[in-house]
Amino acid sequence: MRTIGLVVLCMTLNSTFGIMWGYAYIEGAWKLGNTIFYAFLLLSCTGLFYSLYRLWRHPIGIKVD
Repeated sequence: MRTIGLVVLCMTLNSTFGIMWGYAYIEGAWKLGNTIFYAFLLLSCTGLFYSLYRLWRHPIGIKVD
């Protein structure tokens, strides 16, 4: 559940800022909003992958016979 929640949160934030508010589209020239969006995209994806790595590196402890 944590994994699904983190991925959905990251996807929601990035798609809202990028697609709905238009910062992912470069129209004619590169603007400050585009730079901030892509920096946020890289940082949020890096943070997501690091969080998932820390979450998944330990086994959950379920024993199956």
